[in-house]
Parts: sequence; structure tokens; C-alpha cells
Amino acid sequence: MLLHKSTKEALTSYLKEKKFISPDQQVLATEKPGEGNMNYTIRVKLTNGSIILKQSNPYVEKYPSVPAPRERAIAEANFYKIISANPTLTSVMPDFIGIDEDNFINAMEDLGDAKDLSYLYKRQEMISDDEIKKLCEYLSILHEEYSIEEAGTSLSNMALRKLNHEHVFVYPFLEDNGFDLDGIQQGLQACALKYKKSNALKKLAAALGEKYLSDGVHLVHGDFYPGSWVKANQELFVIDPEFCHYGAAEFDLGVMQAHMHLSGNESKLDQIMDNYKKPHNFDEQLCNQYKGMEILRRIIGLAQLPLQLSVEEKQALLETACENLQVKI
Repeated sequence: MLLHKSTKEALTSYLKEKKFISPDQQVLATEKPGEGNMNYTIRVKLTNGSIILKQSNPYVEKYPSVPAPRERAIAEANFYKIISANPTLTSVMPDFIGIDEDNFINAMEDLGDAKDLSYLYKRQEMISDDEIKKLCEYLSILHEEYSIEEAGTSLSNMALRKLNHEHVFVYPFLEDNGFDLDGIQQGLQACALKYKKSNALKKLAAALGEKYLSDGVHLVHGDFYPGSWVKANQELFVIDPEFCHYGAAEFDLGVMQAHMHLSGNESKLDQIMDNYKKPHNFDEQLCNQYKGMEILRRIIGLAQLPLQLSVEEKQALLETACENLQVKI
């Protein structure tokens, strides 16, 4: 089953066969619910309501030349299964309907007219205190109450972790990686060069990358940034846990903090630390280091954001990243 080639009739039969919809439902139309990064995603409009289908193809949807493991759909389904008994977590995520493992398709609730918080990068508005509190509550519960020891099972998601590892800890620091940063913004390539040439930075990136690939004890969302936070009917939701694994809680929080810098919400950093309940043995230095890596890769790596910043402002953010990494360039 290839979603992008399915007719309404074929899709209706398929959804009924998989029991994703009831026998009396029919597919009326399909549409794209938004710009997806990793997966092919469609909204399926039915005679009564609608659902969302996500198919993991063997490449990144936004960058088809970049291979990606299809098993990420199974990891995402496992995440929803693990947290299914927690009403606080499930209340801020779409309801999970089911998975077709053979075709790497997940079916889930349609949140309706939703938009992710990527608008924060355009400095149009600030993230609210209530939203910060809700996101921190989500992470606190996820990291504290779900551990690999309690689950008694592995969720390594290693194939996708290796892909993410490449783009966070390796690719941004290659001097000739085939990605022209001047195509993003004139002058950015020259700005990035000293970071790409820093042996100290590359050494630290390699060490942090090894930690990232090492299994940890906490259930991690794995991609906790504004693109995974959506607002629907004035409510905030968390989506897309396909990068999930049992790892370091510091990674999720470091990524979240990095995007406060990238979106001009630095004033919320203290509030995050006030609201986030750190699990036992939380390493603040490691959290800061992951924060620094995330800032770097979002400015000089492939996974670009819709930042409306000058090269000078990006340079200042790169310096902030190195301060968090405690590396002199």
C-alpha cells in the first residue's frame, strides 16, 4: 500500500480491512494536513469525521535524497503504546488508532485545524507561560515515570538515532559536506567555517554523539522542538515522537532550551528550569552541551529553520552555543 498512489475506493477498502475505520465509513477525499518533514502524511476525510495517516518511506519526505529507516513508524507506535495508560500524557497527544507494520503506516486522531509553533522563529509572538508549563509537565512525567527498567523492554530505535546522530553531531562540522550555506543566506558559509575547522569542537561533538547513541534509562521524545508542538482549538499538543528511545533526559531538555534561543524566547529559560522536574542524577552540564549542539546544527547544518535573523545574529547564537559547550573557538 502506497498512500500517495491510492484511490478513494482502494483507501476505503484498506482502512476497513485494517479496522482503522468502521464498516459504514467511506473515504470522501484526502489532503495534506501540513508540510511534513520525515513522513508522507495525509488527512483522510470520511463520511463522518476524519483521520490522519502517516507512512514512513525509506527516505526523508522533505529531503528525498536522504535515506531513512522505515521502522520509525513502529517506534512511534510503540511510544504511544507505552504512554497509553497515562492520562496526562495522552491528553496532550493525538489518540493513536493503530499501525500497519507491513506498510509502515500509522493511523491517528485528526486534531483538525492545527498549526505547529514554528511561527515562533519569525518572532511574531512569544510562547506563553502556560505553554511552557504544559510542555515541562509533559517532559517531567515522560522522563521520571517511564524508564527502561520499568518497561522491561528495549526501544533503541537505533537506525533512526544513527541518522539523527549524523545530522546533529557529524554533518554540520564537515567542511565540504555538499551543502552550500550561502544558498540559505549569503555570508553564512564564511561565518560557519571557523566552527567547521575547530578540532576541539569536532572532538566534543564526537564524544557527545557517542553518548547520544548509548542507551539510557529514560523514555525520550527525541525531537522536542516547536515543530513537534501544535495548537488546535487553542490547546497545545505534542506530536511526532518517532525519534523516541530510552536515552538521556538531558537531550530532550537541551533541545527544548536550544529552541528558546533560536526563537528569541531566552526569557523563558529560567521558567523551564523552574517547571521541569529533573530525574535523579540529571546532568546539567550535559544538558547545556546538547543545547549547544542543537543550536549549532540548526544554523550550520542541513535541518534549517525559518529563522528571520541576520548573519550577525546567527553568529551571536553560534557563540552562545559554544559557551554552553564550554569550547573556545
